[in-house]
Amino acid sequence: MSPGGLRHASASISGPHSYKKMKFEAGVHRVQRVPKTEKQGRMHTSTMTVAVLPQPTEISFTINPKDLRIETKRASGAGGQHVNTTDSAVRIVHLPTGLVAECQQERSQLKNREKAMKALTAKLYNMKCMQNDQTRQVNLLFLFQVGTKGRSEKIRTYNYAQDRVTDHRISMTVHDVRGFLLGEDLLNEMNSSLQEFSDQEMLMELLEEGSQEES
Repeated sequence: MSPGGLRHASASISGPHSYKKMKFEAGVHRVQRVPKTEKQGRMHTSTMTVAVLPQPTEISFTINPKDLRIETKRASGAGGQHVNTTDSAVRIVHLPTGLVAECQQERSQLKNREKAMKALTAKLYNMKCMQNDQTRQVNLLFLFQVGTKGRSEKIRTYNYAQDRVTDHRISMTVHDVRGFLLGEDLLNEMNSSLQEFSDQEMLMELLEEGSQEES
Protein backbone atom coordinates (compact mmCIF):
# COMPACT_ATOMS: atom_id res chain seq x y z
CA MET A 1 0.00 0.00 0.00
CA SER A 2 1.33 3.44 -0.97
CA PRO A 3 0.00 6.92 -0.11
CA GLY A 4 -1.71 6.99 -3.51
CA GLY A 5 -3.49 3.67 -3.00
CA LEU A 6 -2.85 0.01 -3.73
CA ARG A 7 -0.06 -0.60 -6.24
CA HIS A 8 0.39 -4.37 -6.14
CA ALA A 9 -1.84 -7.15 -4.89
CA SER A 10 -2.25 -10.89 -5.28
CA ALA A 11 -4.98 -13.33 -4.35
CA SER A 12 -5.56 -17.06 -4.44
CA ILE A 13 -9.03 -18.11 -5.58
CA SER A 14 -10.23 -21.68 -5.13
CA GLY A 15 -13.38 -23.56 -5.95
CA PRO A 16 -14.86 -25.59 -8.81
CA HIS A 17 -13.78 -24.24 -12.22
CA SER A 18 -12.38 -21.09 -10.61
CA TYR A 19 -9.85 -20.47 -13.39
CA LYS A 20 -12.48 -20.96 -16.08
CA LYS A 21 -14.66 -18.38 -14.37
CA MET A 22 -11.91 -15.84 -13.68
CA LYS A 23 -9.62 -16.06 -16.73
CA PHE A 24 -11.40 -13.28 -18.63
CA GLU A 25 -10.59 -10.81 -15.84
CA ALA A 26 -7.00 -10.75 -17.10
CA GLY A 27 -6.06 -7.53 -18.86
CA VAL A 28 -6.06 -3.76 -18.38
CA HIS A 29 -9.00 -2.45 -16.34
CA ARG A 30 -9.80 1.27 -16.55
CA VAL A 31 -11.65 3.16 -13.81
CA GLN A 32 -13.18 6.58 -14.46
CA ARG A 33 -14.46 8.51 -11.45
CA VAL A 34 -14.53 11.92 -9.80
CA PRO A 35 -12.48 11.68 -6.57
CA LYS A 36 -13.88 13.20 -3.40
CA THR A 37 -10.83 15.48 -3.27
CA GLU A 38 -11.53 16.84 -6.78
CA LYS A 39 -12.95 20.34 -6.21
CA GLN A 40 -13.64 21.14 -9.87
CA GLY A 41 -15.51 17.93 -10.65
CA ARG A 42 -13.01 16.68 -13.21
CA MET A 43 -13.01 13.04 -14.22
CA HIS A 44 -9.91 11.05 -13.25
CA THR A 45 -8.78 7.85 -14.95
CA SER A 46 -6.80 5.02 -13.38
CA THR A 47 -5.74 1.67 -14.81
CA MET A 48 -4.62 -1.65 -13.40
CA THR A 49 -3.29 -4.72 -15.20
CA VAL A 50 -4.62 -8.05 -13.94
CA ALA A 51 -3.04 -11.44 -14.66
CA VAL A 52 -4.93 -14.66 -13.96
CA LEU A 53 -2.86 -17.85 -13.81
CA PRO A 54 -4.11 -21.39 -13.16
CA GLN A 55 -2.73 -23.36 -10.23
CA PRO A 56 -1.48 -26.85 -11.17
CA THR A 57 -4.11 -28.34 -8.84
CA GLU A 58 -6.77 -27.14 -11.26
CA ILE A 59 -5.49 -29.21 -14.16
CA SER A 60 -4.64 -32.88 -14.66
CA PHE A 61 -0.98 -33.00 -13.70
CA THR A 62 0.77 -35.73 -11.72
CA ILE A 63 4.35 -36.40 -10.66
CA ASN A 64 5.81 -39.87 -10.32
CA PRO A 65 7.16 -40.21 -6.75
CA LYS A 66 10.01 -42.33 -8.14
CA ASP A 67 11.25 -39.25 -9.99
CA LEU A 68 11.80 -37.32 -6.75
CA ARG A 69 14.69 -37.10 -4.33
CA ILE A 70 13.62 -35.58 -1.02
CA GLU A 71 16.28 -34.22 1.33
CA THR A 72 15.92 -32.79 4.81
CA LYS A 73 18.27 -30.54 6.75
CA ARG A 74 18.31 -28.05 9.57
CA ALA A 75 16.78 -24.73 8.71
CA SER A 76 19.10 -21.73 8.60
CA GLY A 77 18.54 -18.07 9.34
CA ALA A 78 15.65 -16.57 11.28
CA GLY A 79 12.87 -18.70 12.62
CA GLY A 80 13.55 -19.36 16.25
CA GLN A 81 15.50 -21.95 18.19
CA HIS A 82 13.15 -24.83 17.41
CA VAL A 83 13.41 -24.28 13.66
CA ASN A 84 17.20 -24.21 13.69
CA THR A 85 17.69 -27.34 15.81
CA THR A 86 15.48 -29.80 13.91
CA ASP A 87 15.66 -31.22 10.40
CA SER A 88 12.63 -29.23 9.31
CA ALA A 89 13.93 -27.77 6.03
CA VAL A 90 13.01 -29.74 2.91
CA ARG A 91 14.63 -29.83 -0.52
CA ILE A 92 12.95 -31.73 -3.37
CA VAL A 93 14.76 -32.55 -6.61
CA HIS A 94 12.92 -33.70 -9.74
CA LEU A 95 15.51 -36.09 -11.16
CA PRO A 96 14.44 -36.16 -14.85
CA THR A 97 14.57 -32.36 -15.20
CA GLY A 98 16.87 -31.26 -12.39
CA LEU A 99 14.31 -28.76 -11.12
CA VAL A 100 14.61 -28.02 -7.40
CA ALA A 101 12.25 -26.58 -4.81
CA GLU A 102 13.07 -25.83 -1.17
CA CYS A 103 11.15 -24.67 1.87
CA GLN A 104 12.16 -23.93 5.45
CA GLN A 105 9.49 -21.43 6.45
CA GLU A 106 7.59 -23.73 8.81
CA ARG A 107 8.61 -25.52 11.98
CA SER A 108 6.93 -28.66 10.73
CA GLN A 109 8.87 -30.75 8.23
CA LEU A 110 5.56 -32.00 6.83
CA LYS A 111 4.31 -28.46 6.12
CA ASN A 112 7.63 -27.52 4.52
CA ARG A 113 7.42 -30.63 2.37
CA GLU A 114 3.89 -29.71 1.23
CA LYS A 115 4.96 -26.18 0.30
CA ALA A 116 8.08 -27.36 -1.51
CA MET A 117 6.04 -29.91 -3.43
CA LYS A 118 3.53 -27.26 -4.46
CA ALA A 119 6.34 -25.02 -5.71
CA LEU A 120 7.95 -27.88 -7.63
CA THR A 121 4.63 -28.82 -9.21
CA ALA A 122 4.16 -25.24 -10.40
CA LYS A 123 7.65 -25.22 -11.94
CA LEU A 124 7.05 -28.51 -13.74
CA TYR A 125 3.66 -27.35 -14.98
CA ASN A 126 5.16 -24.17 -16.41
CA MET A 127 7.88 -26.19 -18.12
CA LYS A 128 5.27 -28.51 -19.56
CA CYS A 129 3.31 -25.55 -20.93
CA MET A 130 6.42 -24.14 -22.59
CA GLN A 131 7.15 -27.48 -24.27
CA ASN A 132 3.56 -28.25 -25.21
CA ASP A 133 2.55 -28.24 -28.86
CA GLN A 134 -0.38 -25.99 -27.94
CA THR A 135 1.81 -23.20 -26.60
CA ARG A 136 0.87 -20.95 -29.48
CA GLN A 137 -2.84 -21.33 -28.71
CA VAL A 138 -2.17 -20.55 -25.06
CA ASN A 139 -0.21 -17.46 -26.05
CA LEU A 140 -3.06 -16.35 -28.31
CA LEU A 141 -5.48 -16.67 -25.42
CA PHE A 142 -3.13 -14.74 -23.12
CA LEU A 143 -2.77 -12.02 -25.76
CA PHE A 144 -6.56 -11.89 -26.04
CA GLN A 145 -6.70 -11.42 -22.26
CA VAL A 146 -3.80 -9.07 -21.57
CA GLY A 147 -2.55 -7.54 -24.83
CA THR A 148 0.58 -5.44 -24.35
CA LYS A 149 -0.64 -3.91 -21.08
CA GLY A 150 -0.94 -0.48 -22.67
CA ARG A 151 -3.75 1.81 -21.56
CA SER A 152 -5.05 1.86 -25.15
CA GLU A 153 -5.57 -1.91 -24.92
CA LYS A 154 -7.97 -1.70 -22.01
CA ILE A 155 -10.37 -4.63 -21.78
CA ARG A 156 -12.96 -3.01 -19.55
CA THR A 157 -14.01 0.44 -18.33
CA TYR A 158 -15.80 1.18 -15.05
CA ASN A 159 -17.42 4.61 -15.33
CA TYR A 160 -18.85 5.64 -11.97
CA ALA A 161 -20.38 8.90 -13.21
CA GLN A 162 -22.49 7.02 -15.77
CA ASP A 163 -22.84 3.94 -13.54
CA ARG A 164 -21.80 1.64 -16.37
CA VAL A 165 -19.33 -1.13 -17.10
CA THR A 166 -18.19 -1.64 -20.69
CA ASP A 167 -16.17 -4.63 -21.89
CA HIS A 168 -14.34 -3.48 -25.01
CA ARG A 169 -13.51 -6.99 -26.26
CA ILE A 170 -17.14 -7.73 -27.02
CA SER A 171 -18.58 -4.18 -26.98
CA MET A 172 -20.93 -5.10 -24.14
CA THR A 173 -22.21 -2.56 -21.61
CA VAL A 174 -24.09 -3.20 -18.38
CA HIS A 175 -25.22 -0.71 -15.75
CA ASP A 176 -24.82 -0.76 -11.95
CA VAL A 177 -21.08 -0.68 -11.28
CA ARG A 178 -21.36 -1.67 -7.63
CA GLY A 179 -23.65 -4.56 -8.47
CA PHE A 180 -21.20 -5.75 -11.12
CA LEU A 181 -18.29 -5.65 -8.67
CA LEU A 182 -20.17 -7.97 -6.32
CA GLY A 183 -19.35 -10.69 -8.83
CA GLU A 184 -22.82 -12.14 -9.21
CA ASP A 185 -25.39 -12.09 -12.04
CA LEU A 186 -24.00 -9.15 -14.04
CA LEU A 187 -20.45 -10.52 -14.02
CA ASN A 188 -21.67 -14.03 -14.88
CA GLU A 189 -23.66 -12.63 -17.80
CA MET A 190 -20.61 -10.85 -19.17
CA ASN A 191 -18.34 -13.84 -18.66
CA SER A 192 -20.76 -16.07 -20.56
CA SER A 193 -20.61 -13.68 -23.51
CA LEU A 194 -16.80 -13.55 -23.29
CA GLN A 195 -16.58 -17.35 -23.26
CA GLU A 196 -18.76 -17.56 -26.36
CA PHE A 197 -16.61 -14.95 -28.11
CA SER A 198 -13.40 -16.76 -27.14
CA ASP A 199 -14.74 -20.09 -28.42
CA GLN A 200 -15.61 -18.49 -31.75
CA GLU A 201 -12.16 -16.91 -32.05
CA MET A 202 -10.41 -20.21 -31.36
CA LEU A 203 -12.66 -22.04 -33.81
CA MET A 204 -11.81 -19.51 -36.52
CA GLU A 205 -8.11 -19.95 -35.75
CA LEU A 206 -8.39 -23.73 -36.11
CA LEU A 207 -10.31 -23.39 -39.38
CA GLU A 208 -7.65 -21.05 -40.75
CA GLU A 209 -4.91 -23.49 -39.76
CA GLY A 210 -6.78 -26.33 -41.47
CA SER A 211 -7.22 -24.38 -44.70
CA GLN A 212 -3.53 -23.44 -44.74
CA GLU A 213 -2.47 -27.07 -44.28
CA GLU A 214 -4.75 -28.20 -47.13
CA SER A 215 -3.34 -25.58 -49.47
